[in-house]
Amino acid sequence: MAQQNEEGTALLSSQKSTRDSRGSMISASFNFINSIIGSGIIGLPYALNQAGLPFGLLLLVAVGFITDYSIILLIRGGILSGTNSYQSLVQSTFGLPGFLVLSALQFLYPFIAMISYNITFGDTLTKVFQRIPGVGPNHLLAERHFVIILITVVFTLPLSLYRNIEKLGKVSLLSMVLTVTILIIVIIRAATLGPQIPPTEDAWVFAKWNAIQAVGVMSFAFICHHNSFLIYGSLERPTLANWTQVTHISVGSALIISAVFAVAGYATFTGYTQGDIFENYCRDDNLATFGRFCFGLSIITTFPLECFVTREVISNVICSRNLSKLEHVGLTVLIVAVCTSISLGYDCLGVVLELNGALSATPLIFIIPSACFLKLSSGRWFQGENLIPTMLIIMGLFVMITGLTMTGLYRQDCLHGVEMFYCTDANVSSTVQPV
Repeated sequence: MAQQNEEGTALLSSQKSTRDSRGSMISASFNFINSIIGSGIIGLPYALNQAGLPFGLLLLVAVGFITDYSIILLIRGGILSGTNSYQSLVQSTFGLPGFLVLSALQFLYPFIAMISYNITFGDTLTKVFQRIPGVGPNHLLAERHFVIILITVVFTLPLSLYRNIEKLGKVSLLSMVLTVTILIIVIIRAATLGPQIPPTEDAWVFAKWNAIQAVGVMSFAFICHHNSFLIYGSLERPTLANWTQVTHISVGSALIISAVFAVAGYATFTGYTQGDIFENYCRDDNLATFGRFCFGLSIITTFPLECFVTREVISNVICSRNLSKLEHVGLTVLIVAVCTSISLGYDCLGVVLELNGALSATPLIFIIPSACFLKLSSGRWFQGENLIPTMLIIMGLFVMITGLTMTGLYRQDCLHGVEMFYCTDANVSSTVQPV
């Protein structure tokens, strides 16, 4: 009888452990999806415009698979080296020079991202404010520089002054809900507005010559490696098998959502698609205005998280200690002020996304995880399981160098604040009224 009780207790304990493990994996998958599906999704229709719809979709799937593979590779490198963070993995593998290179990239990525968020505030919220009665095109709330400064002073700077990132993490569910809402709006407008806009001449070609620049935008949208070790450690059973399952589910789900958003956005505007898809919608489109509001609110909640990372990188490299309250405030104000100053002088989101993707996201996804694994593993670079990491390094260097060169030499047109020609058409105007 006692043996039966012991077996029953063991069975219940095993079942509870299995439920806890599944629960932690579901929670980790949700956090991971939220980490991937962020503000970068807004530029994916523009990436298809750069690459061509069929080839762009192939590139998007390829970037998704590479992201999936490199995230798993990153954790494998951590297990081999006995480290539990991206920084400690690179430092243990390549020493101080590697740590400094990674720190520079981890600073640049969120720093440029904050600049892109400010540009988006100027693009989207000015149009939201113009829907307020009495606010016309010449009103102060319709002036992008004033709106960027207003949002900075009232929202992003105060939120960025938090020292505890857990307080900022509470908005992750809100950010996910807003992203899904934006996706639904883009799909609705693809069905109602898209047929009213004549496609451009090369709208459905297989590929376009500046597809490499599109890879940078896609890399920017998919990068989530800075959160990988944190989410891996949150698992009830942090094994490589469980992590692989979480990664496949998360990246796969994010890829499906991203592909639907990109296709719906591009199919609506074809060759007219801009870096900020909401720049393409008409000012009197109330549904799109609601989407602009949702996206603006989403990146207001995301901006402080990027500032937190930027501040931590600077304090770890320069100070190597916890900042005092005065130093914390001073450094935060300096970071936000520099970002705001740069964003006031530039208003083309597409180029910023390309630059950040090629300069920082590509090495963080393609090159560094592969290089760490090759350094830690045995065998030749072009043999066995080392072959794919070697190819990713070569591919990453090509995308990085070519993408930066093309972004500098062949800058795309930016029509910020210009009402698109189709918005004056009577048929289109009737289409964009409230649904």
